[in-house]
Amino acid sequence: MGVSLSRMATTRKAGTGRIWDFPGQIDFFDPTFDYEMIFRGTGALIFVIDSQDDYMEALARLHLTVTRAYKVNPDINFEIFIHKVDGLSDDHKIETQRDIHQRANDDLADAGLEKIHLSFYLTSIYDHSIFEAFSKVVQKLIPQLPTLENLLNIFISNSGIEKAFLFDVVSKIYIATDSTPVDMQTYELSCDMIDVVIDISCIYGLKQDGAGTPYDKESTAIIKLNNTTVLYLKEVTKFLALVCFVREESFERKGLIDYNFHCFRKAIHEVFEVRMKVVKAQKHQNQVQKNKRATLNGTPRMPL
Repeated sequence: MGVSLSRMATTRKAGTGRIWDFPGQIDFFDPTFDYEMIFRGTGALIFVIDSQDDYMEALARLHLTVTRAYKVNPDINFEIFIHKVDGLSDDHKIETQRDIHQRANDDLADAGLEKIHLSFYLTSIYDHSIFEAFSKVVQKLIPQLPTLENLLNIFISNSGIEKAFLFDVVSKIYIATDSTPVDMQTYELSCDMIDVVIDISCIYGLKQDGAGTPYDKESTAIIKLNNTTVLYLKEVTKFLALVCFVREESFERKGLIDYNFHCFRKAIHEVFEVRMKVVKAQKHQNQVQKNKRATLNGTPRMPL
């Protein structure tokens, strides 16, 4: 992904869950593309810049993309991934981020668009920084995030837990965590634990004919580290897992942790059930309005 291959992805607003990926060589502002349709329902736009290449052309394309997308959808989140930073020294990483940040915002200021906010992330495929960046982007699109964080805070405070993450099992993106700071080592250990659980379950958790799923409501795992820390994983939904960091002395009260987890799991299901009801109600209302418009434009066809 150099200047000619800088990429852009758009993530749809919560409720649709779609991602559109545009290779850098495609001009999606070409008349053959309906860019208004692309950006109108988009929750976030992710623009990827190669940090190891000359990024001046990429910055020009970024400015064009942001300004046009903003006109279509002022509520869109603009996320800039400064990628391939694994090949840079620590000082060079900081300098590259500062330079891209400064140039991009200066271009917006010159166009009178200072109110547009750009978020920047240093990413690489050789560590978990890319997953951390995507986690931050996805969290901005989750309307239930404050509720989820509050539930996690209540859970860990009543269970003697040091840290807890609510993970999407497939992508290893954490959609929520408690209010304590996140460090990369803790996040990486959580991702590694999910990999171990899925790998072992694929070997021992499926039937002889391969039927079943490696991750279900019975999925749980305990890993004890050599620093008196225990990693505890529990299934929350068929897509989500809770990963906790607990001291050994606190884990002796596992019964209390499991009871509190049962309450937490029930609350999570209720949160998403409410969300699904809201989405269904919105879809029904949109359909009713669509039918009304169709009636005004012509005689509606009677159902058989």
